[in-house]
Amino acid sequence: MIKGLAITPPVIGRISIGRVVEKNGKRLPEKNDQFTITTQIQTRDGWLPHPLDEALRQEVQGKKLRSIPITLPFNDPDLNLRAEYTFFERKSGRALCAGNGETCRRHTENGLASLPCPSPDMCDYGSHGLCKPYGRLYVRIGEEDELGCFVFRTTGYNSIRTLAARLRYFHAISGGNLATLPLELKLRGKSTTQSHRAPIYYVDLTLRANQSMKEAVTHAREEAQAQVNLGINQTELDKVAQAGLMNAQFEYSEDEGLQVVEEFSGEGSNQAKESHPQSTAGLSNKLARKQKPSRRESQKINGHS
Repeated sequence: MIKGLAITPPVIGRISIGRVVEKNGKRLPEKNDQFTITTQIQTRDGWLPHPLDEALRQEVQGKKLRSIPITLPFNDPDLNLRAEYTFFERKSGRALCAGNGETCRRHTENGLASLPCPSPDMCDYGSHGLCKPYGRLYVRIGEEDELGCFVFRTTGYNSIRTLAARLRYFHAISGGNLATLPLELKLRGKSTTQSHRAPIYYVDLTLRANQSMKEAVTHAREEAQAQVNLGINQTELDKVAQAGLMNAQFEYSEDEGLQVVEEFSGEGSNQAKESHPQSTAGLSNKLARKQKPSRRESQKINGHS
């Protein structure tokens, strides 16, 4: 396996609850109150719809698409939902820093360094609004490609927190049989004081409609045993997926970083620039100098003795 190249789950489509629209010559993110399932092909008018999007809309008979039946590719909750505090450079989409609230990997003048991660609220990166939680949920829709995944990307605390909790609860209650548990993504809304009573939408993970917990867990256990009888080794699949993700310091490409910047921050960074006139590049260089690691630490991170 090529070192330095993260082997992530094969993505065959996207799930989103927002889109990028053009206003006054600028491409800006806009939230939506329903799901959209797209391919990975983007045109000037946006992402091309996936055939499954139309098929599911026909099932809801003209109503808004606010639930999607899914299964999960892995039994390990942390393989299905990848989430970190992440700082993407706006122009290139390059990940400059990623951390878990305790430690982070950061590009510095001396190379890649391991540094404390105090979370965005108490970090120089986060204080400028440049570091955000970034989550990717991998799911399967339908049975056309049983190893191909659709990815839901989000920088929202509500979605990440809810999905993380649900995954751990379902993992515990099903005896670890997450990959065979019939589930559905559900779009929920709520109002907060920060949203000035306007509804905000986030993604939840629930059992299929009209299915009890007992029925779902029984199905998951029986399906898991049936796969074992057929020689399908879910445990080894999880191990291989984990090894692939650990093959690089950062799991995302610059193309993905640019998509995240556009979809969740907007080109607009005009508002960010007005509040924080210092450029992203200038800030990252300043922080790199401020937190420059020792030569020994830098060599250790880069694999030198």
